[in-house]
This record gives sequence, C-alpha cells and structure tokens, in this order.
Amino acid sequence: MRTNFQHLLIQEDNHVLKISMNRPEVYNAFNDTMLDELGEVLETAAQDAAVRCVVLTGTGRAFGSGQDLRSFATIQASRGDTPIKVSEHLRKYHRIVRAIRTMPKPVIAAVQGVAAGASCNIALACDMRIAADNARFIEAFARIGLIPDAGGGFFLPRLVGIGKAMELAMLADEVSGQEAERLGLVNRCVPLDEFEEATEAFAQRLAAGPTRAYALIKELMNQSLESDLETTLRFEGELQDIAINTADHREGVSAFLEKRHPHYQGN
Repeated sequence: MRTNFQHLLIQEDNHVLKISMNRPEVYNAFNDTMLDELGEVLETAAQDAAVRCVVLTGTGRAFGSGQDLRSFATIQASRGDTPIKVSEHLRKYHRIVRAIRTMPKPVIAAVQGVAAGASCNIALACDMRIAADNARFIEAFARIGLIPDAGGGFFLPRLVGIGKAMELAMLADEVSGQEAERLGLVNRCVPLDEFEEATEAFAQRLAAGPTRAYALIKELMNQSLESDLETTLRFEGELQDIAINTADHREGVSAFLEKRHPHYQGN
C-alpha cells in the first residue's frame, strides 16, 4: 500500500490502518485530489489482509468541513445562468461510500471538531463513529440551498429516524458530540483529552476480533436494510454456514471451553 499521498496521512499499526485527511488549513475540506486519494486507499485497504480495522479521521481542528466550495464558485461564475450538473462530481463521493460499505472489515470514523456537509455524511457511512466532546455534526447543505449528498439521504434517516433526519437536514443546526451520542449518530462520545486513546483502544479491540465474522455481520446488516424478514432469514442461514466453518469460530469455541481469551487470526 502506498503512503505518499498529497492530502492523506497513512499510518498502520498492529493491523489498524489510520487514514487522516490532511488539509488542516481549510478544515480538511474535500477537493478532487483528496477524494481520489481516499477512494484509492479505501479500495486498497479492502484487499489488504494485514489490515483488520480502518480508522478515518482528520488532522488539525476538524474532521472535515465538506466540499471545498471555491472551485464550484469559480465554475458557477464562468457559466452564468447555464445550469451546472454536479452529479458527475458526486461519483467521487459515491466511490468512497461504496468502498466503506463493502469493506470486509470494520471502518470507524473518529470525529473531533467539525464534521459538516459531505464530511459529516462520509462519517455516517462508516460502520461506527467515536466522537470527541468538541465534535459538531452539521448537515449544512440547506444553508446554501442544497440537499444532503455523499449518502446522507440514505444513512441519516436510518440512524436517527425520518422525523429527526428531516429536522437536521432542513434546519441544518449543529449537533454536539454529546447530543450525537444521544441521537444515535455516534456510538461513543468521549472527552477530547481521552479521544486519541479511546479511538486506538476501540480500533485495536476490533482488529483483534474475528474479522471474517465481522465481514459477514456487515454484509448481513447492509442487506437487511433493503430486504424483508424472510429474505433476511434465508441470507442469515447462508452467512452462518460460512461463519461456522471459519478458523476463528473454531478458535472462539475452543477458547470458551478452555476458559481462555481467544486469539483470532481473521480467517
């Protein structure tokens, strides 16, 4: 896996891959280069057997401030009244969302500071989220007359319910880290001075777990969002047939019977 990215910092330690979005001077706003780099590294991580958990975070004082609007403002000014088609650009975000959701291992968003607009929704696309108590989540789109993109229309109502999702999208109010935990937007909110340590412990716990089972859990949960009960029950059986034949399952049972801590290998 290459590490020489222009706008990403890459660190791998004990099977945890930490990806830090690195444009702190603009609060890690997305430009085309960073979007392309993030898509690339996520797709590579999905195929890397040495990586058993991924952490996505931001450098400086923010997780991310969304799309860097300066380039769009320049395009809009040059086009005058001619309509702009942004759907092509959104494919870069969709590549990232798909890479996260299909990743056969857990992806954690570690959020401190602001997570606004598309950055907020990339965090929501992750499997789990840990936030510092200075975190601020903002579905900022309506503030500039836009709709939630980068998967926000899918993930937000599934996390908080349709009524609250409408409120957050339409009013575009800030949600603190503590309130995000109460609403279910994040799994945990911790004091800022404990944030790095708590994130590392969370990631290492997942990296030490039964990775193959985690991949199957993720597949089951994702499929269930679009399925009825009977379809999900059938799929559950198919996936359990796979899980019960893994080395990690055999190790888990042996550890239980021998009253010791399991040592999973991720297969």
